[in-house]
Order: sequence, then structure tokens, then C-alpha cells
Amino acid sequence: QVQLVESGGGSVQAGGSLRLSCAASADTYSRYCMAWFRQAPGNEREGVAGIYAGADSPYYADSVKGRFTISQDNAKNTLYLQMNSLKPEDTAMYYCAAGPVCDSWSPAFFGYWGPGTQVTVSS
Repeated sequence: QVQLVESGGGSVQAGGSLRLSCAASADTYSRYCMAWFRQAPGNEREGVAGIYAGADSPYYADSVKGRFTISQDNAKNTLYLQMNSLKPEDTAMYYCAAGPVCDSWSPAFFGYWGPGTQVTVSS
């Protein structure tokens, strides 16, 4: 079974950077669409970035384009999210997820989730 564990969250000031990591069970990234989601209190869970092994065009939400970069290292079984120029509105719990396709970023299409890592950005 797929097991996912996030790390790298923390508290930073606006304009700062963080890199999130998602450690996965072996061979996960060659078999599944991988994505980062986030959820702030009172809001719905939303897709942030997604990638399929070997894909040339990863998905990014409009709100993070140009600031966040998703990547994966199959040999290390690790997914990354580099977050630059952070804004207070980026504050949320961030989740790593795995699903069968990358055609939709609805949380309902992703069956495997990590426990989450908190990102807090202050002004």
C-alpha cells in the first residue's frame, strides 16, 4: 500500500521560502499521479500542484504559478514542493496525495494522503 509522510513545514515571514518533502513507499512515483493540496480553516481543500512520472507539464494552481515548483526523485521516493515568495494567504495545512490520474485535482480522485504539514506565513 502507498504510505506518504510530509515534512518541511514551519513559520516564515512574507517573502520567505520553504521546501516541503513527501516521503513515499517504493515505486509510488512511477505508478501514480502525485499532488500537493492545502486547506486553511473554513476553506475547502484545494489542489496546489501535481505531477505524473515523466510528465513535461506539471499542474499549478493560478495562485501559485511562478512561485511554487513541484518535482520528484523516483530513486529517493520523494516528492518536493519548493515555495518561494510566500504570502500570508499561503498559510494552510499542506498535504501530499496520490491518485490514478492527473486529469482532475478534486480531492475525491486521490485515495492516498499523508498526515499533513503546517505552513504559516506572517506579514
